[in-house]
This record gives sequence, structure tokens and C-alpha cells, in this order.
Amino acid sequence: MSLKLGVPSKGRLMEDTFAWFGARGITLERTGSDREYAGAVSGAQGVELILMSAGEIPRELAAGRIDLGVTGTDLVREKIALWPEQIETLVELGFGFADLIIAVPRFWADVSTLDDLDAVAASFRAKHGFRLRIATKYHRLVREHLKEAGVADYQLVDSQGATEGTIKNGTAEAVADITSTGATLEANHLKVLGGDPVLKSQATLFASKTSELSGDDRTALVGLKAKLGL
Repeated sequence: MSLKLGVPSKGRLMEDTFAWFGARGITLERTGSDREYAGAVSGAQGVELILMSAGEIPRELAAGRIDLGVTGTDLVREKIALWPEQIETLVELGFGFADLIIAVPRFWADVSTLDDLDAVAASFRAKHGFRLRIATKYHRLVREHLKEAGVADYQLVDSQGATEGTIKNGTAEAVADITSTGATLEANHLKVLGGDPVLKSQATLFASKTSELSGDDRTALVGLKAKLGL
């Protein structure tokens, strides 16, 4: 048996994760082509690298099919209900920063806060006969955030593609999405509502609380944490 470490299989998140471990004396590398998901670890005993999509990692951690995983805070909190019971945060990695925000059309001059959105939502329903639509792929996080803010007269519509384009396409009146620079929002003539974002996210190393570790796995975990300074 080996300690299973799940890492995003492509893109900047994979590259930055490899660099973060490499700076601490642990080399992670892909051993096949970009279409293969095999990997190798050197500098840490008893650790197996598994490459998978960042979106799969929270569920694999919660199910105990991997022991450790690197993914965004947003994905863990969105995909796993009661996540602290199944997943432990080991360390934030200092990259992959992004905010989950709520944005509305820039021409909504009188809407700049959630209180404003609440007022607009009530009048919108009275005028149009249906609730104001917010397009997002983060249903759990957005619903909790709006509930805490007292916003009730809305509906979430699922968006797994270009969320910022849903307003122009007429399928939503507002959006809730992850942004790091705001450039896409700006290009689509949207503005972020003031106040705290729904969530501040970054790449994080998580551990499963449900995986079954052998004695050798526990020894490998102690050695890996020591090497990482945890």
C-alpha cells in the first residue's frame, strides 16, 4: 500500500503544485504523456501520485479513495456537505487565489450591495412574475451566503459553462462565479457587488478523514508532513 496523493492533472494548478512540493525537496512528475494520468514521487517514501481533475479531488477525499489531495477551497466547500467531518485542511499553498463573487450588470446603477439586490429582486418578481435568476455552478455556497444576508426572492440557475455570458444571453439577471482578475467580468460589462465575497479561495493541501491507513501509510504520512514542515 502507498499513501495516495491526488494532484490536478493539468494547467497552472498542476504546475504550481509540482513547484510547491519541489521547493520542499519532493519531486512530483508526470510519467506518461499529457493524456495519461500516471505520476511518480521522489524525495518522500511510500507516497503515490495520482493525477485527476481538481473537481474530482474533493469527492475522492471524502470517500477515502485518496489520502491527500490538492484542490481549491471553493471546490471542497461546494461539493462536500459537512466537509469538515470528512476532510481536514493541512496547509494553504499560497497560489490559485480566486474570489467567489456575485456580479450584476454595470448599468444597474442603484445596485451595489446585497441589500440593493434584495430590493431589486422583490420588485423584479412583482414586475416579471418570476424570481430574479442568478447563474452559478456554486449552488451550496451562494445559497448559504444569500441566506445569511437575508436575500430570499431569487432562484439559482445552473451554469457549467461561460457563466458571465448568461446575462447577455438572457438566461440570468445576475451571476455568481469565481474570479481572480475580474477581466472577464469587465469584458461582459458586469460589476461585483460590494462587501465580502461569498468565499476567498486558494489551492490547499487537504487530508481525508475517512481513508483507511495502514501502519506503513501512517509512517509515510508522518515522514511527508515532516518534510513539508507540517
